[in-house]
Amino acid sequence: MIRAAALALLLAGTAFSAQAQDLLILGGPIYTGVQATPTAEMVQVRAGRIVYVGTAAGAPDAAGLEVVDLKGSALFPGFTDGHAHLDGIGWRELTLNLEGSTSVADAMAKLAEWARANPEGPIVGRGWIETHWPEGRFLTAADLDAAAPGRIVLLSRADGHAVVVSSAALAAAGIDSATEAPTGGEILKGPDGRPTGLLVDAAEQLVARLTPQADPEATREAYRAGFRVEAAYGWTGVHFMSAPWKDIPLLEQMARDGEAPLRIYNSVTPDGAAELIAGGPRDVADGRIITRAIKYYADGALGSRGAALFAPYSDRPDTTGLMQITAEEIGPLYAAALRGGIQVATHAIGDRGNASVASWYASALEDVPASERPNGQDVRWRIEHAQILRPSDYAYFANLPIIASMQPSHAIGDLHFAPARLGDQRLDGAYAWHSLADMGVIVVGGSDAPVERGAPLIEFYAAVARRDLQGFQGPDWRPQEAVDRATALKMFTLWPAYASFRETELGTIEVGKRADFTAFDVDLMTAPFADIPNGKATLTVVDGVIVHRVD
Repeated sequence: MIRAAALALLLAGTAFSAQAQDLLILGGPIYTGVQATPTAEMVQVRAGRIVYVGTAAGAPDAAGLEVVDLKGSALFPGFTDGHAHLDGIGWRELTLNLEGSTSVADAMAKLAEWARANPEGPIVGRGWIETHWPEGRFLTAADLDAAAPGRIVLLSRADGHAVVVSSAALAAAGIDSATEAPTGGEILKGPDGRPTGLLVDAAEQLVARLTPQADPEATREAYRAGFRVEAAYGWTGVHFMSAPWKDIPLLEQMARDGEAPLRIYNSVTPDGAAELIAGGPRDVADGRIITRAIKYYADGALGSRGAALFAPYSDRPDTTGLMQITAEEIGPLYAAALRGGIQVATHAIGDRGNASVASWYASALEDVPASERPNGQDVRWRIEHAQILRPSDYAYFANLPIIASMQPSHAIGDLHFAPARLGDQRLDGAYAWHSLADMGVIVVGGSDAPVERGAPLIEFYAAVARRDLQGFQGPDWRPQEAVDRATALKMFTLWPAYASFRETELGTIEVGKRADFTAFDVDLMTAPFADIPNGKATLTVVDGVIVHRVD
């Protein structure tokens, strides 16, 4: 599964110095994220903390500081990916990556090439998406069989909510015409009643045991690769969604060993809920790895028609999507989290999924009084994606309140198929960053990588331009839901800090805060929108340590 040469290249230079550097940063525009003093000429850092922000004329003695010349790059508070899958980012680099495939034929040519280069064992990959393909259809087992005859193949759709598997995989899992899909899942079948090979949401678990189980060192290598990719993009931190509970000790040990260059805020898989609640929030290596949230799923994804809607899909009237859990099942879990002082993050994409989660949150908060919660009223519960809302449900987010954790790049990818899935009327509440922020809702920006590419410049561009990377917006794609640049900056700096209970330490460039910075060779606050995604990160600093630099 892992190509040795690719792995060696990715891991080269992953190690970093854990010793904070004393820095003097200047030579480019510096945006502090502080409304009263939005810009500065220089920043001084000592022992990992910011000690001065301001003009050159008023600066204290800089003796002993390493000068970092931005050379015209623009410096910002450290960018945090508010929703990503660190393990998946690493494995994307080490397994078959079908991202960018232009057709069924192109994807299958890549599969065939991989099969020739890796003749033993199951083939695992991800990243394909059919919405731009000329064939206009999902992959099938027949496609995989032709490209990799006789092999067990499992290829996840880009959104991670569907997997196409080969006939050998179907046989190994015992899936045939008589197999019924589990609750919350779907086994797509052809006119002859036989499975096509596509398994949606909960049905993916039917083939989970066929995925090769990585040994601990291989998993560690995947995380190293993920760290390197994210640091090079300019992320200083990642809110790791669906962090496998079994991997938390590994990540914590990596931090202790100096192998975790970025801040990781873990929202763990439900199998770890009881233990996390019993033990309480976990914090190692001076806050480098924090685990204090649980991630649940309410519904599926829009692209695979698993997002739960109130009315049927416009392009498939026989379905309204797939709920993954019921109120009766989730209620006690939410109550336990409240009493244990553990944050909850729930995936919801469709309008029915979002409304359900919001009402479940309201019920839990009513049933468990603040006096029984370690965090009192300050629970900071989140809905991950909050993608399709009824405008009447915005009030839940503002009044409970609920943090809306949203990924701007979804809107610029989904614009090519969401109107067909939803019809025009439901677009009023789709990807509604501006409406929510205007109501005072904390809107955390993320990427959902490896579902999306994961680059902060693409995410920032999507938030302010609301156009795809070719500049296309489409008819009535609700351009008013784009946000201004100052709001977009908060979405990736201050608001993720708040969502992880760290706004007093992170999110702005202020004296006393931790020295986390991101610099790009494009000025996000002044550059034409079209130039933003073409830039690159030139400097990534975490706790005063330079973890990525381009001279």
